[in-house]
Amino acid sequence: MKPTLLILAAGMGSRYGGLKQVDALGPHGEALIEYSVYDAIRAGFGKVVFVIRKSIEAPFKEKIGDKFSSEIEVAYAFQEMDSPIEGIDRFPAREKPWGTAHAVLVAKDVIKEPFAVINADDYYGISGFETMAQFLTQQASPTDYSMIAYQLNNTLSDAGHVNRGICEVDSNGHLSNVVERHKIHRSPEGIRYLEGGDDHFLSPEALVSMNFWGFHPNIFETIRQGFVQFVKDSHDQPKAEYYIPLVVNQQIQAEAIQLHVLANGEQWYGVTYQEDKVKVQKAFDQLSEQGKYPRPLWSK
Repeated sequence: MKPTLLILAAGMGSRYGGLKQVDALGPHGEALIEYSVYDAIRAGFGKVVFVIRKSIEAPFKEKIGDKFSSEIEVAYAFQEMDSPIEGIDRFPAREKPWGTAHAVLVAKDVIKEPFAVINADDYYGISGFETMAQFLTQQASPTDYSMIAYQLNNTLSDAGHVNRGICEVDSNGHLSNVVERHKIHRSPEGIRYLEGGDDHFLSPEALVSMNFWGFHPNIFETIRQGFVQFVKDSHDQPKAEYYIPLVVNQQIQAEAIQLHVLANGEQWYGVTYQEDKVKVQKAFDQLSEQGKYPRPLWSK
């Protein structure tokens, strides 16, 4: 059975200032998300599922969804503040969406096979999809998950600070913890992050999570149970979010899974800020000139 690619595309893009999921970045107006789909298809994925909001459904499908429906099966799931979840009768008032783990959970009815999870606004590189497809078809199980990890130095933005999940890896190459570090930025002295009002250094070779996960579908029930409890515990915290690393860390600590860290040395590209756009456009021009992607990306 071919694996599925789940793309989280419901984010609002507040720092970027627009609907970056469908912004034109490639030489022929391709959105960044299209390169991930293209890489997934040639790596052997059999289906792509987009998690979006109902309010962006029309422009998203017009710009993205119909371009490659003849190349791969396409499905949608919708993340809303009150998306129905078994075990929750009523949701408390919210100021923010429920987070990335909730975004995965809303796709449970359309995914029954091992699957990868990525962000819509990140470029992960060709080899990452090849590595993940191999893992999902050969190793994924109810107790074996994975993630593609990137070197911190390859994931920073020149336009401003970023947040990254710093990975702690044991001697067997398994993830032992993901620690979220905030306001990571370059400085003349090196890469720093802010915590407690002070700057701290990070190694440029530190492995980080860019939200590229490989899961067995049994994770949906794990997330559902955890999310039901999270909603109860955070009913008076309208900005609290239920993140994928939180679920993963809990499963690792409970010794319910082992998560294989698959290191990747490729350059990450993303559009966290509007200023990132020019850099990403130049990168895709170069990748096309090198023959790594056709121009245009999809044949008409």
